[in-house]
Amino acid sequence: MTTERKLVDSFGREIVNLRISVTDRCNLRCSYCIPDEDVTWLPRRDVLTFEEIERVVRVVVPLGIRKLRITGGEPLLRKGLPDLVARLCAVPGVADVGMTTNGIGLSRLARPLWDAGLRRLNVSLDTLDAALFRQLTRRDALDSVLEGLEAASEVGYAPIKVNAVIQRDRNLSEVVPLARAAREHGWILRFIEYMPIGRGDGWSDERVVANAEILAMLRAIGPLEAVGEPDGTGPAVRWRFTDGRGEIGLIGSVTEPFCDHCNRIRITAEGKLRTCLFSVREHDVRALLRGGAADADVAALVVAAVQKKEPGHKIGQPDFEKPARTMSSIGG
Repeated sequence: MTTERKLVDSFGREIVNLRISVTDRCNLRCSYCIPDEDVTWLPRRDVLTFEEIERVVRVVVPLGIRKLRITGGEPLLRKGLPDLVARLCAVPGVADVGMTTNGIGLSRLARPLWDAGLRRLNVSLDTLDAALFRQLTRRDALDSVLEGLEAASEVGYAPIKVNAVIQRDRNLSEVVPLARAAREHGWILRFIEYMPIGRGDGWSDERVVANAEILAMLRAIGPLEAVGEPDGTGPAVRWRFTDGRGEIGLIGSVTEPFCDHCNRIRITAEGKLRTCLFSVREHDVRALLRGGAADADVAALVVAAVQKKEPGHKIGQPDFEKPARTMSSIGG
C-alpha cells in the first residue's frame, strides 16, 4: 500500500479525522439521539472487534488520517475499552485520540483510559438541573455524570470539553448556568445546535437556537472575544471570556454549517463507513475485513468512498433526506 495517496475528496477537502463508534448501546435515552422504546441493539457478533478496528486504523493512517475519536452509543459500555485505546495510541502516525462520552462510568474508567494514553475527553451534558436531566435523558444519572467529570479532572484531563445540545423549548434556560459552571470548573463548553437526526423527536427549525442568540445570552456573564481556530478546520466557532475564565465553542451545524471544510469520516460499530453524519449511503468495510480482503482492498474502498463525500448535509433544503439511522447507531 502506497503512503503517497491522500484522502482528498472531489471538493478538495483533505480528510484527516476518523470517528470510530465502538457500540450502538447507550445507558441514556436522549430524544435527539435514541428512542426510548423499540430499540434493537446490534448482535455482538456484528460489532467490529478491537483487532478489526485497529486494522482499519493501520490502513487509513498512511492515507492521511491522523486524528481519531472514539464514540458510541456510549463507548464506556464497551468492555475492555482501555485496551482499544492503548492499541490505537500505539499506531505509528496517530497524532491524537479523543473520546466522546456521556460520562456515566467515567469515575471508574478515567484513570485506566489515561494510563492507556487517552488525553482528550468530550462529555455530553445538556443541563445541571437533576429534574430536567431526567426529562431530557429519561434516566436519573446526573450525579454519575458530575462524578465522572470530577474524576477526569483529578486524573489530569485538561481541558475537558462539555457538549450541550440546546433545544429552545426544553433547555434554553440552561445556557447561562452551564457557562457559569464551565468557568468555575475550567471546562471548555461547546453548544451544539439541535439537528434533525433523532427518531420521533419532533424536530423542527423553530426548536433550533442559533449561535448568535446563545452568544447574546453569554454576554450577560461578561465580555467575550473571538479565538481563532489553529488550522481553520474545527467545527466550533470559538470565543473566550476576556477575564480569562472560560472558553466557549459554538457549533452551528444547522444555521452556520461547516461542511465546506469538513475533514472527517466515520465508521459505525458494525463497520459501515459514512462520509457524512447525514449520509444516505454507507460503504461496507466489515465485509472486506471478514471476507479475506487485503489491506490494499480496504484502502481502495476508503479512497473511493471519500471521493464520493457529500458537499454538505442539505438541512433546510428541499431535497434534504433525513438519515434512517438514529445518532446512537451512527456514532456521535
